[in-house]
Amino acid sequence: MEKQQLQLQHNFKPASTSSEKPPVIIMLHGFGSDENDLFSFAGELPDTYTIISLKAPIPMQPYGNAWYNIYFDNTDGKFSDTKQAIASRDLIVNCIDEIIEKYNIDQDNVTLLGFSQGTILSFAVALSYPEKVKNVIGLSGYINEETLKNGYTEKDFSKLNIYTSHGSVDQVIPVEWARKTKPFLKNLGIDAAYSEFPVGHGVAPQNFQELKEWLAKR
Repeated sequence: MEKQQLQLQHNFKPASTSSEKPPVIIMLHGFGSDENDLFSFAGELPDTYTIISLKAPIPMQPYGNAWYNIYFDNTDGKFSDTKQAIASRDLIVNCIDEIIEKYNIDQDNVTLLGFSQGTILSFAVALSYPEKVKNVIGLSGYINEETLKNGYTEKDFSKLNIYTSHGSVDQVIPVEWARKTKPFLKNLGIDAAYSEFPVGHGVAPQNFQELKEWLAKR
């Protein structure tokens, strides 16, 4: 299949199988990065998946993109632009629908793979619209409740699977924030997998191996 036009710029790797409707992994990069970052290890993921790596809509200077702005000089510390985050959340949801239609994807087998800000948005999409997502792989991020849709606690999360991991010495997003993820999800009836690795704001080789094993079981 050829690359299609979506609302967001993206990288595309087709599934190698002849399945009529393959599953998809949709990658959401972090703050200041772009669609090439996570896509660099697309070849290491199961080739039964179509892989789409989306480019966030907000350009940064001198390079890179963001899903929403973070104002590091805010007097209260890091301040996230919640309105932009919610707009990006819903833009991603629209892109999921486009991907399913234009790439002929199995609508019941959508995996979001995010890093940092992309993980925050992955959680926002999956918890706000769990009917759209089967799996979430959230790397080096956390759940920002302000980005979740009103009434999300009433949603059906019975088909949602979540793997999340964090660096124990992460200097960008404190590991304490990530440690709240598993109990938060448990309160929603979601039995998530959570792991920590002795790294900073990045993905250790053991982490990548573990997420692949987790995905293989899904």
